Amino acid sequence: MNHEAASALDFSSDVVIELDQWHRRTTIPEELLALAERDIPQFWDRIARDMLEWIVPPQQTLRWEPLTAESVAPVARWFDGGILNVAVNCVDRHIRTWRRNKAAIIWEGEPGDVRVLTYYDLYRQIQRFANVLLSLGVRKGDRVTIYLPMIPEAVIAMLACARIGAIHSVVFGGFSAEALRERINDSQSSVLITADGGWRRGSIVPLKRNADQALEQCPSIRHVVVVHRGVEDATHVPMQSGRDQWWHRLMEEVPPSCPPEAMESEDPLFILYTSGTTGKPKGQLHTTAGYLTGVTATTRWVFDIADEDVYWCTADIGWITGHSYVVYGPLANGATVLMYEGAPDYPDRDRWWALVEKYGVTILYTAPTAIRTMMRWGEEYVQRHNLESLRLLGSVGEPINPEAWLWYWENIGGKRCPVVDTWWQTETGCIVIAPLAGRTPLKPGSATFPLPGFAAAVVDERGTPCPAGVRGYLVLTAPWPSMSRTIWGDPERYIQTYWSRFPGMYATGDAAVCDGDGFFWLLGRTDDVLNVAGHRLSTMELESVLVEHPAVAEAAVIGRTDAVKGQVPVAFVTVRESFPIHTGLADELKDYVVERIGALARPAEVHFTAELPKTRSGKIMRRLLRDIAEGRVLGDTTTLADPSVVQHLVQLYREE
Repeated sequence: MNHEAASALDFSSDVVIELDQWHRRTTIPEELLALAERDIPQFWDRIARDMLEWIVPPQQTLRWEPLTAESVAPVARWFDGGILNVAVNCVDRHIRTWRRNKAAIIWEGEPGDVRVLTYYDLYRQIQRFANVLLSLGVRKGDRVTIYLPMIPEAVIAMLACARIGAIHSVVFGGFSAEALRERINDSQSSVLITADGGWRRGSIVPLKRNADQALEQCPSIRHVVVVHRGVEDATHVPMQSGRDQWWHRLMEEVPPSCPPEAMESEDPLFILYTSGTTGKPKGQLHTTAGYLTGVTATTRWVFDIADEDVYWCTADIGWITGHSYVVYGPLANGATVLMYEGAPDYPDRDRWWALVEKYGVTILYTAPTAIRTMMRWGEEYVQRHNLESLRLLGSVGEPINPEAWLWYWENIGGKRCPVVDTWWQTETGCIVIAPLAGRTPLKPGSATFPLPGFAAAVVDERGTPCPAGVRGYLVLTAPWPSMSRTIWGDPERYIQTYWSRFPGMYATGDAAVCDGDGFFWLLGRTDDVLNVAGHRLSTMELESVLVEHPAVAEAAVIGRTDAVKGQVPVAFVTVRESFPIHTGLADELKDYVVERIGALARPAEVHFTAELPKTRSGKIMRRLLRDIAEGRVLGDTTTLADPSVVQHLVQLYREE
């Protein structure tokens, strides 16, 4: 990566949001912060002992053996000798306190049906479903695949697996039969938990039908448990005799009590599959104590979460954000969590804000893509509702451009709520770079600094730290408890992907820059960096400039191969509804980029589209846009929220 100073994003910006207006601040004792600076393992040892309930306390904090020429793989073991249970930490310990009858989950389905589960409700249902799994032959170490909509049964199933030591693999409910089949066969799951269907924009998502199609080639599955979501009459749901059974009937047939399994710290907790740029999905394996320590601590620090809060993370449970910040982190802290099943624009574009007002949401954690979509829709939908209950806003999933940050802060937070932009990955398990709520100065568009107990740097191709203002590769320079331990069934891929590039450091695959104040600015994936005539340009940089144009709601920039320049930028743009697309708009946007960055960054093409191809977690699939621009056969589209968007773009590109 060339040493080139950042230009379009003002990394030395004077726009700093002052902190004196925040009435709440994350509280971490100064002596703990000092310990994190001088001894990271001992810091995490203190955190794990203080925040978790142990059956047997850990005997050794960290065994770390980085990848060397002599070793075959890096070794990271946290809290060896410790014994605990994740479900106990998320539920059981709370029912021994006043939280017993506190709302753990407030759930609303897309049609408007509502359920509230207290911690005692969860405690009882988790134990029953744990016994259901045991009755189906599931034991410690066995894999269970969960393919459900955003309903409370998904949380119950995850924690029931954790209670008995089974390894869960949650597959996003929007995935196709093919994607489900691939993940089941890779994990060799013996049980699948699904539903008759779910709701999305008023339509039925046919989960059971997809599951049946997938299971035609999944020989490891012995049992299928089906939740009756109620999208259709139960008598119309095809059930295979001897294999398929209803959730509610099984729950009636088992004992109400199930003792928790004593789990060693490094015992596996779950597998979660991530998409790579090529090849099959990577099954990230997370373990028990380290993962739980990371998500419990960061939930408390980043969101300043308290017992009186109503916390809403809009992510689906099928993604790592849902695992860490819908389920494990908030419940370990005894929080009240809002879950919503459906789309943000059903039956109208104010559905999210209606939910915030209805339930008095105090903390909202969502994706920049969602924020930019709301920007495109306009403020009128926000203004229909009273959002004064909100006190903190979060951003997750991709770098947030300063314009979206400021819109979020001004229109959703009323300029009174700090915006905590967070950087982390499926592989890291928990948030790594983010502000401490109310303590860290905020620069719109910056994730600020690594949290206590994490060590990050921006380096060049040789692994040497980059000067301030120079973009490079983001690496983590010390182990952390919630790190993924391996890729399920493919340890060599784990080594090559994350540990071989920079000896002794974890390669995140993301580009970043540190400004003169030490703030980290994330620039997207390193494979989303363009090489134009020997010069490096970040797609995030170009996208940030494009969305500053008053006509642009959202933009994705990719590099197309060019015989002369190596690559040229190609922009895919969605336009705000209030701006008509006129014949000169493409040239206007090209000139706008030239004005802000320079002639080198001028897009060779600008294509207008109603939607961009995105995963349901909100990430734009730039890989597919590159395939379209290069005229290649499209890669895997199973992770898309709406596959028809890609077909529309292919046709549009051919016509243009």
